[in-house]
Amino acid sequence: MFQILVIDDDPAVQILLKRMLEKHGYEVVGASNGEEGIKQALIYHPALIICDWIMPGMNGLEVCQCIKANPELSTTFFILLTSLDSVADRVKGLDAGADDFITKPIEHNELQARVRAGLRLHQLSRDLQIQKRILEAELEEAAEYVRSLLPPPMTEPLRIDFRFIPSRQLGGDCFDYYWLDSNYLAIYLLDTAGHGLRATLPSISVLNLLRSRALKNLNYYQPSEVLKALNDTFQINYQNDKYFTIWYGVYNRIKHQLVYSTAGHPPAILTTAKSTDVTQAKLLRTPGIPIGMFPQVKYVDGFCDIEKDSILYIFSDGAYEIAKSDGMLWGLENFVKMVVSSNYHLDQIINQLTGLKQQEAFDDDLSILQLKFN
Repeated sequence: MFQILVIDDDPAVQILLKRMLEKHGYEVVGASNGEEGIKQALIYHPALIICDWIMPGMNGLEVCQCIKANPELSTTFFILLTSLDSVADRVKGLDAGADDFITKPIEHNELQARVRAGLRLHQLSRDLQIQKRILEAELEEAAEYVRSLLPPPMTEPLRIDFRFIPSRQLGGDCFDYYWLDSNYLAIYLLDTAGHGLRATLPSISVLNLLRSRALKNLNYYQPSEVLKALNDTFQINYQNDKYFTIWYGVYNRIKHQLVYSTAGHPPAILTTAKSTDVTQAKLLRTPGIPIGMFPQVKYVDGFCDIEKDSILYIFSDGAYEIAKSDGMLWGLENFVKMVVSSNYHLDQIINQLTGLKQQEAFDDDLSILQLKFN
């Protein structure tokens, strides 16, 4: 049974409304002023509130603003009861958050029609909130599943750490690193276009494919060949029109050499300390369009010697495509400067990026891999 709260300083109006509504099976609670009405609303969480506009003390507009500001009452439908019927007054009421109006003197059929319409919208809002919570719970479960697939941090013979922060909608970030043999380490990070499970599932498929080395007759030591094989396998015509970017590298720990190839992905950042106060940054990227866009694409390899105490950062675009308060994006150039000046602390980088965003959660997944070469 729906519960309705009537707020009016006139006892006669309260009694009239209560009789009209109870006649149609509604449960009605009354309050004689705005302050009491807000207390009743917090206790009963009514589906609908009918509140007089003109009252001593807190008026109907103030009550409406207070009700609408409370997340616990977000689905409550609010009707202002008023003898004011000018357009300006209606605009003022709508600006305060009112959902509908009933004009005095109260007409029985109009009251019932507006109450029925208000309760339908209340029920729809409740259903949408329930579905939203279910979806958020499912996305959180999916994010936890992605976390469970990620490799543990590594300490020897080089240190690898990472931060993975899924967005509210969950994106397509995924990464992995593992030894191809005792001397060669494969590292990659990919980002599928879009959000939600449709972006996450292809990323997981790629991770499982590479981790199990299911692509036969493939030289996993040559990054460009790996990207070509992935492009042949994940054409968007057959994969729900989802493409992805990827940075893939292989590190030879004996020769201290890195071979890498990229497909539309942000460059990795290799930092090398030249002195106590000078750090050199090199961007590691090769030409190549995202995986899945076009068939028979050729990818190329890049080569880099790794000096002692160098640090490699591999990341998704969620690390720098962050809207600032002025509406501008943070940008890759600013992110590179931040990385160079961060004294190599991942948490410091994350804290600075968190301070940039305008919303509670990031708009896109944020993934950063950090490799410290001893």
